[in-house]
Amino acid sequence: MNTEAVARYITDWMTGYLDGTGAAGFVVGISGGIDSAVVSTLAAMTGRRTLCVTLPIHQAQAQVDRAGEHVRRLAARYPNAEAADADLTAAYDAFVGSFDPATVRGVPQGVVDLAGANARSRLRMTALYYFAGLNNLLVAGTGNKIEDFGVGFFTKYGDGGVDMSPIADLTKTEVYELGRWLQVPEAILAAAPTDGLFGDDRTDEQQIGASYPELERAMAYAEQGGDPSLLSGREREVYDIFIRRNRANRHKMEPIPVCRIPSGVR
Repeated sequence: MNTEAVARYITDWMTGYLDGTGAAGFVVGISGGIDSAVVSTLAAMTGRRTLCVTLPIHQAQAQVDRAGEHVRRLAARYPNAEAADADLTAAYDAFVGSFDPATVRGVPQGVVDLAGANARSRLRMTALYYFAGLNNLLVAGTGNKIEDFGVGFFTKYGDGGVDMSPIADLTKTEVYELGRWLQVPEAILAAAPTDGLFGDDRTDEQQIGASYPELERAMAYAEQGGDPSLLSGREREVYDIFIRRNRANRHKMEPIPVCRIPSGVR
């Protein structure tokens, strides 16, 4: 990948899109991971106002520390980059506490945990749009190609609720390559990818069952129309994971279905 050319292309695209909206800049949720670090850096490179918001909710301290380090370094490099923090832990606890305990009685703990993780993501989205509304900014998404169009590893109306997606055509491997060129902190480059939505250090690979490089190979094979019967061992296992998640999450990747009523029925 011609990393510099890609970075310049994305920043030009972001600037052009911004100019067409009349907004003053961008707001990016900073998680302590590679995707948000890359997007916020690209946003800062446009020279437009870039508000970097940390939004911890019972988040592992290592993730919070990485996010803070990145924002401090970014603000030192780019005068148009600003930091903001909104600890949403109390808000999330109040939300969950508003439900009768009977609501989750008998529900498997894994299902309860996943519902809570998605609720955290949607709360963060709400906060980002609050900042955006106050400051006339666009919410810049941080999803990459594998997450957004491969396995659907994002929350509908959570981190999937954005105004623009600057890196959604880049694989995770390409995002890391871009991050190194952009001088993202080494702690972020070295950290295992995680969504940070469960209050612990569980990784994306642990949740999905495959690494991003493995998923990238499976996605490429599927897009090329490869015959899965020719795969074996780990390759076939990962391919099946990719196809299963892709099918299950199509509702996230496709437009909301609309019931079109024929004229003869009205």
